[in-house]
Amino acid sequence: MAGFYAARSGIIPPLPWTNFAPPLSMREAIVAYDRGGREIWACANVDSRAVNEVRDLKRDYPGLERDLYAETGQTFALGALPRLLWLKRNLPDVYARIDRISMLSDWVLARLSGVIASDPSNAGTTGLYSLSKRNWLPEAMAKAGMRDDIFPESVEPGTVIGHVTKEAADETGLAAGTPVVMGGGDCQSGAAAIGVVNEGDCAVLGGTFWQQVVNVGPSISDPSMDLRINPHVVTGLNQVEAISFFVGIVMRWFRDSFGSEEMAAAGPGGDAYQLLEQKAAGVPVGAYGIIPVFSDVMHYGNWYHAAPSLLNLSIDPEKSGKAAIFRALQENAAIVAARNLSAVFKLSGKMPDKIVFAAGASKSIQWSQILSSATGLPVVTPIVKEATALGCAASAAIGIGLRRDFVEAADGWVRWDKRFEPNFKHKAIYDEAGERWARAYALQRQLVDEGITRAMWKAPGL
Repeated sequence: MAGFYAARSGIIPPLPWTNFAPPLSMREAIVAYDRGGREIWACANVDSRAVNEVRDLKRDYPGLERDLYAETGQTFALGALPRLLWLKRNLPDVYARIDRISMLSDWVLARLSGVIASDPSNAGTTGLYSLSKRNWLPEAMAKAGMRDDIFPESVEPGTVIGHVTKEAADETGLAAGTPVVMGGGDCQSGAAAIGVVNEGDCAVLGGTFWQQVVNVGPSISDPSMDLRINPHVVTGLNQVEAISFFVGIVMRWFRDSFGSEEMAAAGPGGDAYQLLEQKAAGVPVGAYGIIPVFSDVMHYGNWYHAAPSLLNLSIDPEKSGKAAIFRALQENAAIVAARNLSAVFKLSGKMPDKIVFAAGASKSIQWSQILSSATGLPVVTPIVKEATALGCAASAAIGIGLRRDFVEAADGWVRWDKRFEPNFKHKAIYDEAGERWARAYALQRQLVDEGITRAMWKAPGL
């Protein structure tokens, strides 16, 4: 059981200088409890059973999604309201027994301490939480004719909510009485741990998905509903977030499908990506005009993608071989990120002086340089690139009084690795490639609309 908690919740075992038990997790996932505090139902962040419920809410309550988005920064795509409606319809006995709901990481805290609570950065992804008040919106449920009495206390990340119980200590090996500290969502915790803690700060988190985030004040909302807005772990700040789908997965698909030679050369424990990138380094900027069609820019209110495609290929092995395609995939990820960030900067009215690039993709010097040139902004990479665990540690340090807040933790902990300056000749090439990509992507989405091709991903209810 101890291994489960450590692996899934981000709990860090006690260090020599203190004891703590802070959590972080993927967002959107929810857990329901009965009056005795026992978990009776849970729903993963990628659960898409509520397709009909999304459609019915849009039909029966026109304008509700837009009204809630204005308050919460969330649409029905990943929100809790349609999922709870699904529960009410399909498991009414379970729905009737709900006393409280919480987020997945909060469930870990509840198991450790017996206390059910939530934090803004995770709870904010439900679409039932106010961006300006940093608290639950029971009226959101009431507007849809559902129960409004199921919300736990909301506390800020870094708050001690209880202590490890004897029962939890026996199950996990943690010391009874260890402080249990509220953590936060993975994206926001990771952003805080790489120094993205002030208004206007910007990061690209290049993992399985690419998340482009910019810190904004509590009054910012997006009239187009294209962008997602979440509470930050930093009190008083929100984050405008755009998500590029499956970037890391696409690179893995390409490696596994076309990189057998590099995988064999790398051997066990080697890095086939590095070998592919070395070959791609000789491909001219623009990758011979290849147009990858995978993730679209963010359209949160109408969120779906075209069918995965590679356009403008030729039968020339140099211009359409794996080195050229690999380079095109790297460039396209940066181009989509640049276009997402452009929309965020326009909304916020601020341009950052740099982009912090973190997570797995930031280990690539070539990709970091491409991102700088595509955005026209300097890119810096931190020494600690997989930063969510460090954000978890920051919550713990705040909770036990070793740090005042996330700003102080970032000032003391963040160290920089490399800095990349944009090449504006390359930016002109990427700008032109982005225009061609946007036109091609619109036509590819049209094929999905006509039923000719299948969307790479489509939000529930569309």
